[in-house]
Amino acid sequence: MVEKIWNRQAIVRGDDQPDLLYIDMHFVHEVSSPQAFDGLRAKGRSVRRPDLTIATEDHNVPTDTLELREPTGRLQVQTMRRNCLEFGVTLYRLGDEGQGIVHVIGPETGLTQPGMVMVCGDSHTSTHGALGALAFGIGTSEVEHVLATQTLPQQRPRTMVVTVTGRLPLGVSAKDLALVLIARVGTGGGQGFVVEYRGEAITALSIEERMTLCNMSIEWGARAGLVGPDQTTFAYLRGRRFAPSDELWAEAQEYWHSLRTDEGATFDEEIELDASSVVPFVTWGTNPGQGVALSDVVPSPDEFTDPEERSAAQRALSYMDLTPGTRMRDVVVDTVFIGSCTNGRIEDLRAAAEVLRGRRVADGVRLLIVPGSMAVKRQAEEEGLDEVFVAAGAQWRGAGCSMCIGMNPDIVGPGERTASTSNRNFEGRQGPGARTHLVSPAVAAATAVVGRLSAPADIDAEKVPTPVSAARP
Repeated sequence: MVEKIWNRQAIVRGDDQPDLLYIDMHFVHEVSSPQAFDGLRAKGRSVRRPDLTIATEDHNVPTDTLELREPTGRLQVQTMRRNCLEFGVTLYRLGDEGQGIVHVIGPETGLTQPGMVMVCGDSHTSTHGALGALAFGIGTSEVEHVLATQTLPQQRPRTMVVTVTGRLPLGVSAKDLALVLIARVGTGGGQGFVVEYRGEAITALSIEERMTLCNMSIEWGARAGLVGPDQTTFAYLRGRRFAPSDELWAEAQEYWHSLRTDEGATFDEEIELDASSVVPFVTWGTNPGQGVALSDVVPSPDEFTDPEERSAAQRALSYMDLTPGTRMRDVVVDTVFIGSCTNGRIEDLRAAAEVLRGRRVADGVRLLIVPGSMAVKRQAEEEGLDEVFVAAGAQWRGAGCSMCIGMNPDIVGPGERTASTSNRNFEGRQGPGARTHLVSPAVAAATAVVGRLSAPADIDAEKVPTPVSAARP
């Protein structure tokens, strides 16, 4: 499938140099675009295809107000507004109906379609691969190149297939599958590859679940991840704003179906995983590969035979303030964040609401729930999910990247611990000195209720004592 898309989009090919790809859709946001537009201006260039460039305000915007109070964020947003106006680029401003996280608004509007090559100055662009697009993040100079030419020179990637057999157990999510896979192959296991996910377990996933999996491909080093288009893909796209019209639908569907990998095709690397072995997972360290089952304990550095992994574990435990042997379920949290381009869509919010309905957030725990787009926010409110969240004691916010990345007002304080549905648990990712545990939406919601890392079953399976500071490892 990757080769089919690549060969169709490579308008210039060279043996000893990168191929030149035509870019079908280019997304920009306020953080990675200013220098690119400055480069165009300095060279006297225009945007080659402004109709194929979409901008949104997401990374450095507040989610509790439409007022840009923080100086850096205000400057970035105002700069992008001027750039989009000058260069004729469509922009979804803070609070607009179409505004939201770039990797959420693309699929939900039908801008993302199978077979497209899509880029953005953001590493998690791979999210769009859930619909059969070849999508990847690019750097600032590459953003300028795409703006100026609608093309991009790229080295042909190696191919990998991850086949997930069987079915995920009840209560296990695509986020758990992603974390288990990363823990197995390591954060560099996908380096240089574009990964195709397939198998019975993948086919059974909804499009939004596939987005979570493709989004997390970056966290084990892959250039991109994608899933072959099928009836689930077609049903998701049908009728969306920018999807093919009824008159063109049959033709589009026939083309999309042709993109699927041929029987007998070979890959540079193959991985197989049994879905029935996947359990609720949680990270303990400072990269997404440092994770264990929620039912497990914090590992000891001595368990790692590789010297580099052992040293990394020691550093991570020191930063996270965790003691080997501590049960993950005994780890107390200060904050819970449900949102991001990984888990900020309507299905994620429904999963959280199901856990929170009729319950209250534990004393001393702050719960932020941030929809990935204004469209998700509206749908959640139409379904009454916001009422469930507010009744539980959560903060219901506007759309944005929020607490996923510590560059906006939604941050975790130094030394505070958070259970987060985002994609990265790096040192300082959610704020200077913040300690992050990556989890699924259901686990995040249960954690907010219990006050410790927990699964939904833990709430009713036992009378959980009220967490106290002494319980903190």
